[in-house]
Amino acid sequence: MVIFQQVGLRYGLGPEVLRDVSFRLESGSFHFLTGASGAGKSSLLSLLYLARVPSRGTVHLFGRDVARVERTALPGLRRRIGTVFQDFRLLDHLSVVDNVALPLRVQGTDEHQVREHAAELLAWVGLGDHLGALPPTLSGGQKQRVAIARAVIGRPQLLIADEPTGNVDDRIAIRLMRLFEELNRLGTTIVIATHNLQLVRESRHPELRLDDGVLTRHAKAA
Repeated sequence: MVIFQQVGLRYGLGPEVLRDVSFRLESGSFHFLTGASGAGKSSLLSLLYLARVPSRGTVHLFGRDVARVERTALPGLRRRIGTVFQDFRLLDHLSVVDNVALPLRVQGTDEHQVREHAAELLAWVGLGDHLGALPPTLSGGQKQRVAIARAVIGRPQLLIADEPTGNVDDRIAIRLMRLFEELNRLGTTIVIATHNLQLVRESRHPELRLDDGVLTRHAKAA
């Protein structure tokens, strides 16, 4: 699913923020990405969701070298990736249900199925009574859950989540982790960036750890 080979990344003429990062993620795997603030987690995620290409080394997604993918083919690859951003990136002029339904509409899914599936998923994440609400009226935790529902509604092959439980209480965090686990059982490859080391230890999924741009751990959580 994912192969990084001696990857380096720098912004402009600045120093490298990722250095000689190499790992591979098998299809259907579940990994946590950990590291202190500034360690390079967001930069690594940006390579995974095709926002950037490496400054050196190679990144392969779905068997393709991302640096060699034609620009016209990028939208098709991105549709195979679900992404949950820390800043949510919801569309404020669309209702909650329409934000969540957007990926299915882009795919041309039947409208009845779109509405039904979006409503079911929002109910599952505890927002079944907020279908018509606009994002500016929601709390941070509620926006987080909308963003997660939008990312997973199309059952992506690869799901990337940046601190998905950072704005919710423990009860909702457990519910969201169950959703990620269920998606993983259905075959989705999952990468979750988190500062919550207790979450990592309790889940027992493999951990990718970055320290100052260098991959220092690629193993089961202790």
